[in-house]
Amino acid sequence: MGNRLGGGFGPPRGRRRAAASPSGDAAGPESPEGATDGSAGAPRDPEAAARDICLRALTGAAKTRRQLEELLARKEIPEEVAAAVLDRLTEVGLIDDAAFARAWVDSRQSGRGLSKRALKAELRAKGVEDDDVEEALALVDDQDEWDTARRLVARRVPGLRRVDRETAQRRLVGMLARKGYGSGLAAIVVREALDADWEDEETAGHPDLGLDALLP
Repeated sequence: MGNRLGGGFGPPRGRRRAAASPSGDAAGPESPEGATDGSAGAPRDPEAAARDICLRALTGAAKTRRQLEELLARKEIPEEVAAAVLDRLTEVGLIDDAAFARAWVDSRQSGRGLSKRALKAELRAKGVEDDDVEEALALVDDQDEWDTARRLVARRVPGLRRVDRETAQRRLVGMLARKGYGSGLAAIVVREALDADWEDEETAGHPDLGLDALLP
């Protein structure tokens, strides 16, 4: 990472142990994140502290520029310093909101079955610009949404056989609504799934009822 950053964007320095006071307590308050500039008790400059904060945050998972801005604000980094550091991180590719949005959509749509509407709300909340949001959502077409909704419902139907159809339908539609699916799509998908499950149960209860028996 250090080679990519250049210009002082190396890995975070290790924490320096504060000198002990005569009573055995650490002497003096530490600067943000406990960093010092190498001289006894002297705080590091805000830019270096901001770099370290961002690099540590990015080590765990990708972050949007907005998320890092908010993190630096909580650490009381001056706005102009934060902007300069974030600009530099964007230049070297460590902040890439478009790539973040694509990865987020791929993960949350396939992993949690969220609709495009829900994904859009999440990305906007993380500060991703509308153009990047729309580009990422283009990876999910309408058929993907229908297929995902059907898979979600199919997994839940067996566990709802002990309740009446109206209750099952209400719970399934509510589950899809929480994942951002519209009421129209949800109603159709749930009705299809419950109808199919009822037919399967009827057939299972009458093993001799084959196709021939259904013909006139």
